[in-house]
Amino acid sequence: MISQTVEYALRAMSHLAAIAGTCASSSALAEATHAPHGYLSKIMRDLVCAQLVTSYRGRHGGFALARDPDAISVLDIVNAVSPRKRADRDRLGAEPETDPLRACLDGVLARAEDALARATLRSLMIGSGVLGPHTN
Repeated sequence: MISQTVEYALRAMSHLAAIAGTCASSSALAEATHAPHGYLSKIMRDLVCAQLVTSYRGRHGGFALARDPDAISVLDIVNAVSPRKRADRDRLGAEPETDPLRACLDGVLARAEDALARATLRSLMIGSGVLGPHTN
């Protein structure tokens, strides 16, 4: 359910949160996340466009969080790199109220989105150090 792209984005954001106050180069992020450099560059561009990360040019440039880790939800990160789209009514031809399958799937997606919206970047770090086993 969680794509490799989302996992790399979460790992990159967690790394940036762990080194708060300093920049990480794209090479350092690729090494820390075990992500291919070119692929991670695209992910970082998406995170910059979503205003979750700031990029700095120059010799000591790189990437840094644009906001406090408490102000960034996991859903913010997911939507920045892999926006989830709910099935539209035209394609399915049924309203959730009259289609049990659609209602079930819509409910599952709503609960997942709610959980991701409540989880912050900092909460990923608290139980684990940075994306290890979660103890909360």
